[in-house]
Amino acid sequence: MKKNYIYKSVLFILIWFYATGQTTTNLKAPNILCILVDDLGYGDLSIQGATDMQTPNIDNIARQGITFTNFYANSTVCSPSRAALLSGKYPEMVGVPGVIRQVSKDSWGNLTDNSLLISEVLKNKGYQTAIIGKWHLGLGNPDTPNDKGFDHFKGFLGDMMDDYWTHRRGGINWMRYNEKEIDPKGHATDIFTNWAIDYLNEHKENRAPFFMYLAYNAPHFPIQPPKEWLEKVIAREPNISEKRAKNVAFIEHLDFNIGRVMQSLKETGLDDNTLVVFTSDNGGALWYAQSNGKLRGGKQDMYEGGIRVPTYFYWKNKIAPNTKTSNFAMLMDLFPTFCDVAGIQTSKNVDGISILPILLGRVQKTDNRYVYWVRREGGKYGGQAYYAARYKDFKIVQNTPYEPIQLFNLKNDEYETQPLNTSGVEVYNELRSQLQDHIRKTGRVPWQ
Repeated sequence: MKKNYIYKSVLFILIWFYATGQTTTNLKAPNILCILVDDLGYGDLSIQGATDMQTPNIDNIARQGITFTNFYANSTVCSPSRAALLSGKYPEMVGVPGVIRQVSKDSWGNLTDNSLLISEVLKNKGYQTAIIGKWHLGLGNPDTPNDKGFDHFKGFLGDMMDDYWTHRRGGINWMRYNEKEIDPKGHATDIFTNWAIDYLNEHKENRAPFFMYLAYNAPHFPIQPPKEWLEKVIAREPNISEKRAKNVAFIEHLDFNIGRVMQSLKETGLDDNTLVVFTSDNGGALWYAQSNGKLRGGKQDMYEGGIRVPTYFYWKNKIAPNTKTSNFAMLMDLFPTFCDVAGIQTSKNVDGISILPILLGRVQKTDNRYVYWVRREGGKYGGQAYYAARYKDFKIVQNTPYEPIQLFNLKNDEYETQPLNTSGVEVYNELRSQLQDHIRKTGRVPWQ
């Protein structure tokens, strides 16, 4: 009798799963929240050494999880890095060697039609997929978020906002709710946060896992903190310059909003089964008093200050809190890592590698690969590209297409102050050779 009751109970549960489209895999699959900020300098968080700044909420993500001290963007600017994060490939392999802009003669990328984004892969696995915030990978079909696997898009299609309050770029409104043009009121950072919290509240009872890509515009220029936040910084830091005060207030306002998202994650109970990633698309812009700490250079540079970014992973009861790793990793590694987390076998066509073993405290070697950075741009760059490449501790760098390539040993010279003699140096010649092969390979990918 008892066995018959158990059998019927199990059969009922299986029928319910089938009828509702739920699976035990989906019930166990973790949610993924990827927070990408824009132009955040390596030294522009209090946990990264900023003494004039207070960022308790982002700091708390780091303290509750793992800090990567050698995590890199795939480019020195926005679009290529975003393309790498979402595709798992070098950005030029998916047609985005430079910044995509609304003025065609000044646009240096076009997402390839055959590109496969993480949103599409996770959606096929049963994930609910959402992007909230900045897209910057295309302004119309077939290159919008809804075309590329996102069920839910509420944000900004364009590259940057001319004003955080009016949300226009060159007089055009790129704010969208899926395909519909919208015109929300308020500061963009507050708006995106409200939308993210709405999404979490809507999904707290949903048995399907979600992937939310929360991509803030901040702290990308124009540097526009709300007035009360700026006044607070000026009162606290009497000797601070106006330019620096604006940047500090801007980031502290961003930190406050990220704290709101994390609190919502906790209040909804979703915190128990959500992997959270926090990172940036490139380094800080020095001309806006953003800081990359002691690293040389900033946004647009291939020096460390332009491409090494603050990055933290938090996953309750999975990632050991308050840990650090010096393992090398890049934005393009997030695609295969998310696949690994979701139980999906990654395609061999992906250039990144899964770093899940590191997150779970296992030994993994990640620097035994040649890696490359590219940026193509007009203006003073003449429509040409400039590059960097690295193997283990050795890195070759150029910051315009017209300057010689320099060689550095980052183990001995982390701040890139002492370029090495390249004459007859085997590692330099091999890096150049590998980079040339990479350029040939990516040169076959059309983007115009």
